[in-house]
Amino acid sequence: MIVPAALSQNRFNTRWYTLKRPATTDAPLIWRRWLLDRGSLTQHLVQASQGQFSVEVVRQLWGRPSRSEARALNIDPRQRVLIREVRLLGHGQPWVFARTIIPASTLTGKQRKLKGLGCRSLGSVLFRDPTMKRGPLQISRLMLNCGDTAWARRSLFYLANKPLLVTEVFLPALQQVHYGNK
Repeated sequence: MIVPAALSQNRFNTRWYTLKRPATTDAPLIWRRWLLDRGSLTQHLVQASQGQFSVEVVRQLWGRPSRSEARALNIDPRQRVLIREVRLLGHGQPWVFARTIIPASTLTGKQRKLKGLGCRSLGSVLFRDPTMKRGPLQISRLMLNCGDTAWARRSLFYLANKPLLVTEVFLPALQQVHYGNK
């Protein structure tokens, strides 16, 4: 899959920016609601797929964050972090590629459970945790190795004031999915 390479290459020139109010030039209308919703993406995908939702783990390993990810987390780019990459599928089709960067210092206490999510969605844990806080959403238009583009968003989450960075890339198949109301 080309998307993981685009997100993890340290030299990948990804510009992330925070949207205060969406404008027509910021993102196509078809992507805007997906990009700007601060609620649980998992919940929206479960609804849109009529419960035919699953998580496929692409990889989970200890590694180093990209420079952009390290900057967002305010950590040294040489610091080892847990990297979890998954595909979120609706009706068996990949709709979203997600990459989570978790500093080792976050994986202590109750947050240790984040190491063992397996095929459970991270959102199912985050949005049930009463200590969860979410930072501002940032969006980007990623240029992929094959020449295609994909819209993505990322934000910092805090569980008991411990950070993790979640990036979600909206794949082309998601364009055909109706974005429902809560």
